[in-house]
Amino acid sequence: MQHKIKLRPDEVKDFVSAATRCDCDVDIFYNSFIVDAKSIIGVLGLNFNQILTVAYNGYEPDFERRLRQWAVAV
Repeated sequence: MQHKIKLRPDEVKDFVSAATRCDCDVDIFYNSFIVDAKSIIGVLGLNFNQILTVAYNGYEPDFERRLRQWAVAV
């Protein structure tokens, strides 16, 4: 699954916390930068002026509900 999101720096802790609860790997990326979404240091290193893509394999309904708060229409 892939979702487009927009994060603010003050939302990173909540995002990483939600990603950490997933049983599968979760990546967040833009352009050629890919980081583990469960790493707060990695996520903080991203450019928050960009639309970010979250990708993961599997079905994680709780995580998908949480992603809606950061979702952007593309």
